[in-house]
Amino acid sequence: MTTQDTDKQAVERYDPAAIEQKWQARWEADALYKAAAPDGRPKYYVLDFFPYPSGDGLSVGHARNYVPTDVLARYYRMKGYNVLHPMGFDAFGLPTENAAIKLQVNPADLNERYAANFVRQLKLMGLSYDWSRVINSSHADFYHWTQWIFLKLFESWYDPRENRARPIAELERELADHGNARILSTIDDHPEQVGAIAKNTPPVTAAGWNAMPRREQNAHLMRYRLAFRSEATVNWDPVDKVVVANEEVIDGRAWRSGALVEKKTLEQWNFRITAYAERLANDLGTIDWPQRIVTMQRNWIGKSEGAEVAFGTAAGNLPVFTTRPDTLWGATFMVISPEHPLVGELTSDAQRAEVEAYVQHAKSLSDAARTDDDKAKTGVFTGAYATNPVNGEQIPVWVADYVLMGYGTGAIMAVPAHDQRDFAFAKQFNLPIKLVVQPVGFKGGADELTASWPGDGVMVNSGPINGVVAGKGESVKLAIEYLEEMGQGKRRVNYKIRDWLISRQRYWGTPIPIIHTDDGEVAVPADELPVDLPQVEHYDPTQTGESPLASIPSFVNTPQGQRETDTMAAWACSSWYYIRFADPRNTEDAFDPEKVSYWLPVDMYVGGAEHAVLHLLYARMWTKVLYDLEYVQFIEPFQSLRNQGMILAPDGKEKMSKSKGNVITPDEVVAEHGADALRGYECFISDFAQTVPWSTQGVPGVRRWLDRVWRIVLRPDADAGVPVQFSARQLQRVTHQTIQRVERDILDFGF
Repeated sequence: MTTQDTDKQAVERYDPAAIEQKWQARWEADALYKAAAPDGRPKYYVLDFFPYPSGDGLSVGHARNYVPTDVLARYYRMKGYNVLHPMGFDAFGLPTENAAIKLQVNPADLNERYAANFVRQLKLMGLSYDWSRVINSSHADFYHWTQWIFLKLFESWYDPRENRARPIAELERELADHGNARILSTIDDHPEQVGAIAKNTPPVTAAGWNAMPRREQNAHLMRYRLAFRSEATVNWDPVDKVVVANEEVIDGRAWRSGALVEKKTLEQWNFRITAYAERLANDLGTIDWPQRIVTMQRNWIGKSEGAEVAFGTAAGNLPVFTTRPDTLWGATFMVISPEHPLVGELTSDAQRAEVEAYVQHAKSLSDAARTDDDKAKTGVFTGAYATNPVNGEQIPVWVADYVLMGYGTGAIMAVPAHDQRDFAFAKQFNLPIKLVVQPVGFKGGADELTASWPGDGVMVNSGPINGVVAGKGESVKLAIEYLEEMGQGKRRVNYKIRDWLISRQRYWGTPIPIIHTDDGEVAVPADELPVDLPQVEHYDPTQTGESPLASIPSFVNTPQGQRETDTMAAWACSSWYYIRFADPRNTEDAFDPEKVSYWLPVDMYVGGAEHAVLHLLYARMWTKVLYDLEYVQFIEPFQSLRNQGMILAPDGKEKMSKSKGNVITPDEVVAEHGADALRGYECFISDFAQTVPWSTQGVPGVRRWLDRVWRIVLRPDADAGVPVQFSARQLQRVTHQTIQRVERDILDFGF
């Protein structure tokens, strides 16, 4: 056999290692996948959720979304589009910090090492990212602008009259000229704007505002700012020693550590996402997202319409929000949250010891445990009574843990005949039950009920609305009209969503650019950004609830006052990184508006469904703020969203986990079968959204198929059985049908 014959055989044999290394090097040398500057071509922006770089590296499960988005990017390039397909790293946060503590190394060093390994693996898989745009959220050239956006929120408020964010300086002028009467009256007239300012914001006249010391003015402005500091009962993770947001608590446990959360009262920074609740819900109808995610966000926002009614007590009015004001005549007791501010004033001396013990115990329980419908109801009578405003009846006020302070007003009117939780509570404590909705065909009284009746019927024992059909909306409408006419209540809208808690008492995060002065909290001047995260020797979480930064005098102390020592949750970084990719090397601004106008919004965004009420909700809020302030021209950040299914270990029972020794890496698959075999199997394995086990036989099967493709390209007549009797017209028709089907399948991720 001649050398020429040997070379010919080598060429005819599919050798992925030689081919892939050659062409990947060529792609990189030619910067083949670098997105061009905005030009006359149509653009396509396809983006993966940027990963946090872990020490485990990438598994074949990560490739489940990276490979299909790469196919989509290549498809649009071949269609003549200017394609932006970038990659970066969500590097701040607990995973890297906890790993650094365990390994006793600096998290910054660990982050660089882990990110470099991710880049190596992503390149190994032949993914066509624009590597000139890589961003890392822990680098100062990125978090400088995260801090800048934080200050934009701090320096803004939500005007309910214009339904948008405006600079806080404009609010200060309004308060100086008119006070806040016009703002408060707008919220009264438009209940859906209830989240625009803090609850129970007091009325302020222009004279009163102008007479206030600056510290009091700043404290009052905190009730309006979109980034604000307030004292709140928060979820405390005793393992990670950090506050976790409501969205990060799953079944009473912290989403990362799995620890049962505890309750603590701390001063915390928040974003006023409740101001955007109505817009966040409404705009879900404008985007191409999986229905499951849309439903999850709607449920999390949790819009309810009803009435707010005040029950009089010796300690003052006790406001209650209810979606069923038509059942007010059936309220036989009230229940307030253990955290309600009036608990102490309402409690009689005779009941004080019992109430205080109960309140203390409730603090140790998670919200999930407290609201579990299957657990026995507990509670304590305060010794106080409230006046039912529609019939003047005196009803007892109880404290019970199933009422949460974070939803509604922290107090409920209990209608045991028509609410199952109230029914169970009434039976437990032998409290009266009064029927006000008579079920059709039921002739008995309340004492014959074996469970509550939440359904339709006719209003009875209900004064002016007796005889009205209940459950069709008319009885609720008439009840609200009656309450407003009598001055006993008003129509209200309530949202389940809470303001977004952003403070973290950890080292590895974006420093919050605020200084505490004698006059209150002030922004770090823009020309002094970024507030650098200092290099430290010890960054373990403290036992006191303070950030480790609090123990660094050179960081804390400034000529103006003391620097804020909490850092931002990593969600802040992911709430805007997709914008930075349009202009990642800009050192003068967060981004060039013209470049952002060209590239944004993201056309296709791909990642896990577990972020439905976290990142995906937060990013939408930040986008709307930037839109209101005229920094961007789009209202929604991600026009289309797709969620990949999970790839399980080959046994089909467990997630891939380093601790369980069942992780399969791209490295080992590529070494044995080549990147294209891995890529092909990732596409062919199943429906994109389906969770499936990894098959060790799947990749070899794709490799054999690629061998055939290779032979067919080199020698089209090599495989027998290929029909040759097509007419030119038939061949053209089949070709067009094939192109149409392939295009449809690529766009649907239906490989």
